[in-house]
Amino acid sequence: MSLDTGHLSALSAIVRYGSFDAAAAHLGVTPSAISQRIKALEERMGTALVYRGQPCTPTDAGTRLARHADDVALMEAHVLRHLRPDEDATPPRLRIAVNADSLATWFVGGLAEIEGLLFDLVIDDQDTSTDWLLRGAVSAAVTAQGQAVSGCLSKPLGALRYIATASPAFMEQWFQDGVTPANLARAPMMTFNAKDKLQHRWITRVTGERLMPPAHQLPSTHAFVDAALAGLGWGMNPLPLVAGHLERGTLRALVPENPLDIELYWQTSRLMAPTLEPLSRAIKQQARRHLVNSSHASVK
Repeated sequence: MSLDTGHLSALSAIVRYGSFDAAAAHLGVTPSAISQRIKALEERMGTALVYRGQPCTPTDAGTRLARHADDVALMEAHVLRHLRPDEDATPPRLRIAVNADSLATWFVGGLAEIEGLLFDLVIDDQDTSTDWLLRGAVSAAVTAQGQAVSGCLSKPLGALRYIATASPAFMEQWFQDGVTPANLARAPMMTFNAKDKLQHRWITRVTGERLMPPAHQLPSTHAFVDAALAGLGWGMNPLPLVAGHLERGTLRALVPENPLDIELYWQTSRLMAPTLEPLSRAIKQQARRHLVNSSHASVK
């Protein structure tokens, strides 16, 4: 089955910009033309591709097809860059799933080394970022799952080290007589969102018990650090973000000899792997600079 590139471009633009009007403005056509293209594509595929709402969102089929359109544009740009190096072209777009802590500590440096490519980043927990690959919604992901998703390649990156940290005042208030199971069960902790299990995993490792402390929910890597500094609670913070605070004493490690190393992997679509090789190489170089040796990382 061959697909009209104009129809695919319309779908991709709707998914990216959230409306038929915005997609039309981006492509330089009328909203009516966009509507006709989507209707023709839906008839061709035999299924709905877009939920008409505010904003418009793709169906599962629309998500896969929009990513396919972006992948085709990326592969075409890769070929044309070698055949027509002097020709100006609209940069293709690549959608990647990455966890917030990697984005805040080491990942951006790899993106910055790549020219002629636009990035669309999806933020999700490292334990569940492979779901985006399974749905066909992204072409690459930073994940804690080493086993390659069907149709993908998986390469180890190293481990992001986390330290359980809190302010000196918080330590004095809640852990004056030590970091015990009883104290950990009472002391407020922080979680990123409902998927975040790092704090619970660390508690079980240190105490051997499954505790359910009271928890604040702060869906921001930097807010985690700020909240720890303010004494709001304790949390697992990436070492690259808190190393300076630990050296200055503005934060303290709850149990210094017990970090938590989370092993990370770079998974890419097998079909896209040759085109993404420069980016994959840059990501792995950044990982070697900032992540710890994965041989001692925790088993996921």
